[in-house]
Amino acid sequence: MVIAMDRYLAKMVIYKDFERSSVLMQLAKVCREFRSGSYEKEKLIECIYEQIHRILDIATQFGFDENLWHNYLAYLIATGENPFSISCEKTGALDGTVNVFAKSDFALFKQLFDYDFSPMERALGIDCFSVSSHYRAVAKKEKRYNKSVSERVRELSRAIEAAKSAEEILEAVTDFYRDYGVGTLGLNKAFRPVRTEKGLTLQPITNTDDVRLSHLVGYELQKKTLVENTEAFLAGRRANNVLLFGDSGTGKSTSIKAILNEYYPQGLRMVEIYKHQFQDLSAVISI
Repeated sequence: MVIAMDRYLAKMVIYKDFERSSVLMQLAKVCREFRSGSYEKEKLIECIYEQIHRILDIATQFGFDENLWHNYLAYLIATGENPFSISCEKTGALDGTVNVFAKSDFALFKQLFDYDFSPMERALGIDCFSVSSHYRAVAKKEKRYNKSVSERVRELSRAIEAAKSAEEILEAVTDFYRDYGVGTLGLNKAFRPVRTEKGLTLQPITNTDDVRLSHLVGYELQKKTLVENTEAFLAGRRANNVLLFGDSGTGKSTSIKAILNEYYPQGLRMVEIYKHQFQDLSAVISI
């Protein structure tokens, strides 16, 4: 018997605010209709393919591979901003009763990870869930997808796959939040302010080059000064504003990208601001 996916979602306490339009909620609706037995086969297949298409879009955007369903669920956990995840971002694992609720939610997530779509596939004559669970992504250049998010989410996905208990998942997730943060601001390296219908917001820059300071030949004194100043800033010590100048091609942009890549794991994030955006800077910082 197929267990309706929405039964797992209904029992969640902390990770409960999924958008109704999300892939997870739409697939839960599909599973509920299938279990009821009162559905139009072709219409239900069409709904499933639509959600698989959305999962493939997400996989392409973030360079996901192997089990796309697992990657998608791990992505929801990684980007799920709630009081628990935000607190773990600052302190790591928490003490107290909240862990009881968190472990319960993660046990439910494990059920979703292990959800058996095969009865539905056999009944409908489809195999899209099976195929997407052994997905081999086409090799892409790093600038075509968000590599930093991809690596972190796939790392979390594998940890949840290997977990033998809710306690192990709790440890993996809280360590993830502590090390990388949560949500868009935590996972992404760099941002630029953009004006939308909802006002000014920070949009992730997803195609940064994976350059390192070691790729810059020469400029040893300049690199040393830049590193020392950045490390002081990250440690909360006094640090200077930095102005890089020089002829075109001398490594100014590369230095900035390299510093970002080197210190992203230590919490460094950057906002790209153009001259005409200076007047909006205060609004961006307040977001």
